[in-house]
Amino acid sequence: MGRSIINHFLPEQLLNHFEIDKILELAEAKTEDNYFEIHLTEKNVLPIGYLKLDYESKGFSSTARIQDFPIRGKAVYLVIKRRRWRHKSTKKQITSDYSFIAEGSKLTRELSDFLKGTSRDPRRYH
Repeated sequence: MGRSIINHFLPEQLLNHFEIDKILELAEAKTEDNYFEIHLTEKNVLPIGYLKLDYESKGFSSTARIQDFPIRGKAVYLVIKRRRWRHKSTKKQITSDYSFIAEGSKLTRELSDFLKGTSRDPRRYH
C-alpha cells in the first residue's frame, strides 16, 4: 500500500505530528486473519508552549499500539513512537499531548466515537 494512499485513511491530526515509517500487512498466528500495522514516529518538533533553546529531544517513550478503522475488512493498528523532551537545566521530561487518541483507550478518538454511536442505534437490536 503506497504511503500517499494511506494518508487518506489516517486521522488528519496524526499526520500533522507523525511520519509514517513503514506499513506492514501481517496475519494473526491463530486465526490467520490479515491486518495492517502502520508504524509512525513523532516528528522532531517541540510541543507548543516550550522554548527550543530550553529543551532537547531525548529519545522515545515505549511504543503504543492503537486500533483504528478497518481498511477493506482488515484490522488496522497504529504503532506509535512518541518523543521525550528534557529540559536542559532542570532535567524535567515532557511529551506531547494528543487528543485524537481516545482517553483510557487503545482506539483512535474517531473510531471510539464511531463505536459509541453504533451501540446507540436502536435498529441494532431488532
